[in-house]
Parts: sequence; structure tokens; C-alpha cells
Amino acid sequence: MENTFGENTKKLGFGMMRLPELATSGKFGNIDIELTKKMVDYFISEGFTYFDTAWMYCGFKSEDAAGEALVSRHNRNEFTLATKLHSGFFNSEEEREKVFNTQLEKTRVDYFDYYLLHDLGEDHYKKYQKFGCFEWLADKKKAGYVRHMGFSYHDRADLLDRILTEHPEVEFVQLQLNYLDWDSEVIQSRKCYEVCEKHGKPVIVMEPVKGGTLSNVVPEVEKLFKDYAPDMSVASWAIRFAASQPNVKMVLSGMGNMDMLTDNTGYMKNFTPLNDEEMEIIKKATDVINSSIAIPCTGCAYCVDGCPKNIPIPKYFSVYNAEMQEYEGKPFTPQGEYYARLTQVYGKPGDCIGCGKCERICPQHLPIRNNLKLVASQFE
Repeated sequence: MENTFGENTKKLGFGMMRLPELATSGKFGNIDIELTKKMVDYFISEGFTYFDTAWMYCGFKSEDAAGEALVSRHNRNEFTLATKLHSGFFNSEEEREKVFNTQLEKTRVDYFDYYLLHDLGEDHYKKYQKFGCFEWLADKKKAGYVRHMGFSYHDRADLLDRILTEHPEVEFVQLQLNYLDWDSEVIQSRKCYEVCEKHGKPVIVMEPVKGGTLSNVVPEVEKLFKDYAPDMSVASWAIRFAASQPNVKMVLSGMGNMDMLTDNTGYMKNFTPLNDEEMEIIKKATDVINSSIAIPCTGCAYCVDGCPKNIPIPKYFSVYNAEMQEYEGKPFTPQGEYYARLTQVYGKPGDCIGCGKCERICPQHLPIRNNLKLVASQFE
């Protein structure tokens, strides 16, 4: 890991989960490839190298976008590429091999710098164990198809401790880590981070801005940040918090437009960890936000592709959260209009048939069906 995450490696990674999209007719994954190319070029020109994709991102088109916008246009020594195997997309060793070989084809590489077993938790860990996926991945590394092996994780700290004890060959762990989840008893960001420290495993951070939640904070929190640093974006506080943890080697940001990209690269190009005063401001902000978020959705959109009613669940949750953060008695809010426009293109929350597919794949284990009823009751 030292060769890749040395002292000179910049800590910001380009998360290819939320790539810019063209105007759509309710279809997911209609990537704006020309804008993606410009963003990739700019990211590399600023000295950043790490790109993260996965099999199902952007309606299963993110890996293709990585191949077209990144790999086909830049020298292999200019970037590092990570992708993942999710347990939901294979049920035999043959299917697993087919996924891996297809990923090589889609991304147009001969090897992956990082390859992860995706979304480990109690259930998925059993399946990865059943099919010998850790040993399989170690074999891929020996054969030169993978440079570094790891996994992404969404579960309890005690299970993470057991997994790392049983599989010391793992080289890194990708964790959901942000200041809102740091002391959460559900997400357990701090506890999981400390387990990785205990086992000497470097951490890659996902969801540092919690799917945009920490870039769209309540006015009280925005004032806290702006009073201290008027020129810094709200999102910068979240990303810098994650990057300030000593064992964090990379922080992924899902950047959907050029403004986000230039903002993130601007303050991460010469990264400065948060000081003690800034950490105190973060603590105050956390207390305020924890009392205002209605549905803690990260916007990963895993729940969307299998929805039989084409309901863009994270989009509706985002609108609902924004509505709940408005002050009481405000005569007009824009959320109703956003909601109405969504319903013209996609299925409505009230269309949910309660099949539960979304809840079975949700990394946050949210009661999605009940939350959709909340959204429907608010707007319908």
C-alpha cells in the first residue's frame, strides 16, 4: 500500500457513483460522457490520481464511462483505478468470473489497482465466505490482475474486527465515515475506524458528505462554518474532517458537476487538516444537524435499479429532508415544485407496492417503505 498511498499522494479520490447526467426521460445512467471527460482531465491535471467505480454504479454504466473517459485517454501511470464485486450479482464461481472479466473489458484495463469485495456485512460476508471470495481475490492479485485487495463495509465494528482477524491478507478497508456518522450507534464510523487502526489497515472513506446531506445543511450550521471561514464551501468541512483522520489515506467524493470538482480539488490540492477550533465547530454542527435530518439516506441509489415502479427513492428522500429543514410557518418552499416535477417523469412514492426489494439492498438498513409513506403524506 505504501507505493500507492505514499506521502505525496493527494487524499481526494474521484467517486464515479454520481457522474453528470444528460436530460433524461426517467432513465438512470444516461451519463454526460463529454462533461465526464473534461472533469477527468481536470482532476488529473491538478495532480489527483484515484478513481473509484463499481459494477452497478450509474445504472451499470459507470465502468464503461471509466473506460471511455479515463482509461482510453490517459496513460496507465497517470491514474489508479478501483472497482468492486457485489454479492448480489453472482451465484456461482462461473458467474463471479464472468463479472470480473466483463469489468476488465468495460474499463479497458489489464489490471485493477484496487479491487474490493463490495458492501460487507453479516449477510454478504457469509456469501463471500461460501464462494471463497477472499482466496479468489488473493489469486487474482498473485496473477497480476489486482494490485491491492480490500473490501467496503457497512455494519458493526465487532463484525469488522472478526473479519479482519479471519482475513489478515486484506490490505485496506473502505468505510462510510463523516462527522455526522462518527459517533452514530448505527453506522459506527469511529468504532470501525478504530478497528482498522487496531489491525493496521489503511482506510478509504466513502460518503464523506453523506450523499450531499452535509453540503446542504440547515442555516444555523452554514452560519457556523461561514463565520469562521467565509470562502470555504460547506462541503469542504465534511471532506476535510474525513481526510484529517490520520489513518485515512483517501477520501472519495462523488462529483456530479464541474463546480463540485473545482471546489473539492481547490482545498484538497494542498490539504490542511482541521485544527482544534475547527473540530469544535464540527461538534456543534453535528448536534444541530442530528436534530434536523428526517431520513438519513446517503443517496447511493442501490435501491433504484430493481424498483418495479421506477421510484427514484433517494431523490424523494432528499426533497423530503429539505422540506423538513425549512422553518415552520414559511409561506412558500421550493420542494413542492421539485416534487411535482419528479412525479412527471418517475413513479411517485405513493406508487410503492411494498415488495421490499429496496430494503434488502439498502446499506443503511433504512425502513424505506415506511419512509416513502412519510414522503407521500407530506407531498401527495
